[in-house]
Amino acid sequence: MALEQYNKKRRFNETPEPEGKLDRGEQHRFVVQKHRASHLHYDFRLEMDGVLKSWAVPKGPSLDPGDKRLAMQVEDHPVSYFHFEGKIPEGNYGAGTVMVWDTGTWKPLGDEHAMLNKGDLKFQLNGEKLKGEFVLAKMRSRRPGSKGTEWLLIKKKDDAMKPDFNIDKLDYSVLTKRSLNEIAGDEGSDEWQSNRKAAVRKGAEWLQGSVNRVIGKSGVPKTQKQKPEIKAKRKSSASKKKINVKKKTRKAA
Repeated sequence: MALEQYNKKRRFNETPEPEGKLDRGEQHRFVVQKHRASHLHYDFRLEMDGVLKSWAVPKGPSLDPGDKRLAMQVEDHPVSYFHFEGKIPEGNYGAGTVMVWDTGTWKPLGDEHAMLNKGDLKFQLNGEKLKGEFVLAKMRSRRPGSKGTEWLLIKKKDDAMKPDFNIDKLDYSVLTKRSLNEIAGDEGSDEWQSNRKAAVRKGAEWLQGSVNRVIGKSGVPKTQKQKPEIKAKRKSSASKKKINVKKKTRKAA
């Protein structure tokens, strides 16, 4: 997923977001950005080949080897996006609050290009919150509507693992120590503009689409029967109509 997709989603004469350009200064850094948009999720990014290879992780990464976190691969981001933290104004692409949840360096455990192409990327993280060995494994079986971008982010068993890991206890920025709510309420936070409306964001359809397939756009499960009280109201309304018709018939006679 090259930077062309990132650039197509933005008009840089209207937004202060950085234009997608390759950065030849390869440093093998990683960043995890906690993003409260239409749905809360975490963006996991690995610096590789002058871009940030990116995955959206709904539940966030875990240090518990028993957790297999769904990670949806999204478009590459420019390296200049690395430490963005602040607010994307409402009505814009990805509108919401962004926190730099963790950052550090990563080390591929093998040929990174071969592993990425194979769909079995093994690496070691050295961040403030995330440490030790991980794997990004591409899912082979496709679900209905899937575009083949589904991976699993899994912690390997080593000295850095934490079987009782709770990501909710780590709601703070490694840059500013602020919580997501504090960043959202800070009028001084950077605001990045984008021309694309959040309501039509295709990048988030992997999440909302799955929800809609199960419960429908109304928010009511498709298999759920009508509630008895609704049926009763309809029957009552129909009975009243019949009574009114009978009264009109008698008057006419």
